[in-house]
Amino acid sequence: MIPKNKIRDLISKHSLLEKELSSGDIDKKNFAEKSKEYSGLNEVIKEIKEYSTFDLNQKDLEKIVDDKSSENEIKELAKLELDELIKKNEINEKKIKLFLLPKDEADTKNAIIEIRAGTGGLEASLFVSDLFKMYEKISNKKKWQLEVISISKSDAGGLKEIIASIKGKNIYSSLKYESGVHRVQRVPDTETQGRVHTSAATVAVMPEAEELDVKIEEKDLRIDVFRSSGPGGQSVNTTDSAVRITHIPTGIVVSQQDEKSQIRNKEKGLKILRSRVYEFERQKIDDARSKDRKNKIGTGDRSERIRTYNFPQGRVTDHRINLTLHKLEEFMQGEVFDEMNENLILQAQEEELKRLT
Repeated sequence: MIPKNKIRDLISKHSLLEKELSSGDIDKKNFAEKSKEYSGLNEVIKEIKEYSTFDLNQKDLEKIVDDKSSENEIKELAKLELDELIKKNEINEKKIKLFLLPKDEADTKNAIIEIRAGTGGLEASLFVSDLFKMYEKISNKKKWQLEVISISKSDAGGLKEIIASIKGKNIYSSLKYESGVHRVQRVPDTETQGRVHTSAATVAVMPEAEELDVKIEEKDLRIDVFRSSGPGGQSVNTTDSAVRITHIPTGIVVSQQDEKSQIRNKEKGLKILRSRVYEFERQKIDDARSKDRKNKIGTGDRSERIRTYNFPQGRVTDHRINLTLHKLEEFMQGEVFDEMNENLILQAQEEELKRLT
């Protein structure tokens, strides 16, 4: 049950916002903030109003059902209507509760995605390449903008590490459940015996932080410059264009050498650093809030195994929600990503709702 005073407050809030926005007597900054609040509330106001009249409508229908003088046909119709009303009220209650859940302020942000090879040598680096191609395809389908920030190649077309930014609408909320260890089981091309090998890659998804989100002081940074190196360690540049940035308070280190310009490498490095520091601070707050519990969907810890891609059986399994899809090829093509993601979001919402009750 949602408290009646909470429902009354929401209806009053909606009415007040409507009057304020239509009055024209509001400055630009407040107009943008109140418009956003009104737009969110507007999505559930119908359900809120229906929920507020449920008790009254339920009593009216129960009177007809219990009235011995009523005709049987009318009583049957009233009973059907009552059943529908109860079902609709349960749906409305869930939707309103979801609306009332605390919002993750990072959900609307763009994201930085980092994919690194884990155990498994060359096969792990090939899997990093496959995962990146998958996120590329998802981005193309959704018309997101993906830009590679940093890339480290291995042999045979694999990737030791790749970092990219993805821009669009609500990117972080769409990708945040990808963080963790992704495990692959398949027969490598070099395997003559046909044996299945297991390797892994680590994915980290962070909200892309703006300068307003996290203040990084120049005095808190140590910046070292060095020459860029290619495969085998040979120098690929005659100038000290590569940059290593250390954030002294957190110990977070970022190295960037993809660009020929030291200034450009520093810009890219600071972009990654800002997001890592922002995520570090967010994680501290989350840890404090969830000291006595662990979300079923996972902690977002990069060491947590979240998903297995089994190529011989053509299946992908998400271990957090025990969901297996026998559509591995489609999944790698970005075709059924939404099916997996929607189930993860629903499970996360269910867990949050349980904590509210």
